[in-house]
Amino acid sequence: MKLDKFATNLILGAFVSTAMLAAAAPVDAVESDKYKEVAVADGGMVKGKVSFEGAVPADAIEKILITKNTDVCGKGEREVAWVDVKDGALRGAFVFLDKVKEGKKWAQPEFGTYLVNQKGCRFHPWAQVVRPGPIIIRNSDAGVLHNINARELIGVEKGRVVKKTLFNFGQPDPGDISDKIEPRRSSYIGINCEAHNFMFGFILAPTHPYAVVVGEDGAFSLDNIPPGKYTLKAWHPRFGVQKAKITVAAKGMLETNFTFSKAK
Repeated sequence: MKLDKFATNLILGAFVSTAMLAAAAPVDAVESDKYKEVAVADGGMVKGKVSFEGAVPADAIEKILITKNTDVCGKGEREVAWVDVKDGALRGAFVFLDKVKEGKKWAQPEFGTYLVNQKGCRFHPWAQVVRPGPIIIRNSDAGVLHNINARELIGVEKGRVVKKTLFNFGQPDPGDISDKIEPRRSSYIGINCEAHNFMFGFILAPTHPYAVVVGEDGAFSLDNIPPGKYTLKAWHPRFGVQKAKITVAAKGMLETNFTFSKAK
């Protein structure tokens, strides 16, 4: 079929516009080269704390009315802690090295596989680090339909987030469903239940094992790091990402702290 000049230009223009939009979309790079597990000689450590300074935002705690499954989810309001600060520690934050090509082996997950457990109409844990790949989604709430939605958060570091669905399915019955966390453009992931508007959580899925969720006191440590220069990052889902340039010495120990505030 022969196209006239107008139709040809229209199709070409649409193709170019689509390509430009794709190029303009904000991206948090996922390393393309496969991470290599090696025996680390003279590995070093970085440790520190993630803190919050200043007044906690007025909307740090959101109260959402529970309107369904009150026998399991509870009655009244659910308090969702978007900013969880205790004694100056900013909890629910992640700390990780950026663009590590080789290093220590991944540790085995606590339960033998990575797991998101929906229990009491909450995600357990609220925040976790997982290796890209298989994950178990568990419904521990008898008689409750959960609908988990996992979204890749693209553009977190640029402050312009685009959400791309990784998987979205319902679980009307107790038990496990196996799926995969396979982000292509960003390691930052948000999860929510579309059946309960007060269920949220966050996942970091880096290509290497040098990543942790901070402790209840805001402390973190990363060990067995190959000596060299790195960028250390701290991510809080509300406040974004902070970065620090570090140099890890052979068998050395380095302390690096991060401080977030409402203004940042």
